Amino acid sequence: MRNRVKQLRKEAGLRQEDLANLLGVTRQTIIAIENDKYDPTLELAMKLSALLKLHVDEIFYLDQDKENL
Repeated sequence: MRNRVKQLRKEAGLRQEDLANLLGVTRQTIIAIENDKYDPTLELAMKLSALLKLHVDEIFYLDQDKENL
């Protein structure tokens, strides 16, 4: 699975540490998600979706769906 977390975080004017604090996770978790090293739990994906006011599928997508963004 791929994601747009880094791009969306920057557009929101948030640092990795800020986003981590808002979501109740560590900065290392945010780094891992942004680098496609960790797929978040459904709960964390939903929290991120609510925070960014986007649908989950606007943040996360399967590799083959990349060109459909």
